[in-house]
Amino acid sequence: MPVPGIDVPGLGCGLALLREDKVLLYRRLQAPEAGSWNIVGGKVDHMERAKDAARREAEEESGLAIGAVDFLCISEQIIAEERQHWLSLIYVCRDFSGEARVVEPEKLPEFGWFPLDALPAPLSRFAADAVEALRRRQG
Repeated sequence: MPVPGIDVPGLGCGLALLREDKVLLYRRLQAPEAGSWNIVGGKVDHMERAKDAARREAEEESGLAIGAVDFLCISEQIIAEERQHWLSLIYVCRDFSGEARVVEPEKLPEFGWFPLDALPAPLSRFAADAVEALRRRQG
């Protein structure tokens, strides 16, 4: 069975959560791009709408209750050194409740709310595409 993202391009999703013009980022421990800061997200399951997958992944990873989400952009990551290839649908959300927390310390041990002009480094390619799309929207 082919492994998505490694043997065939994988389908991913992400959610840029915004609060007071700051974006929620988590530091990743696992590939792809271990050590990078990223928006919440993950794989789209078979027969799952990408928008629903983005909401599910965000809730699983942040502990927040996610409301309405809107499409933001598409991001394609080809990371040759890790043999990873992902096409990701990225959404944006300001409609959520609760307080973000570390839910999966083995994957995402650290998080923060960052202004778009003061982001941590390194930023994942996936998050960089989301931030670029957010900046274009703010125009």
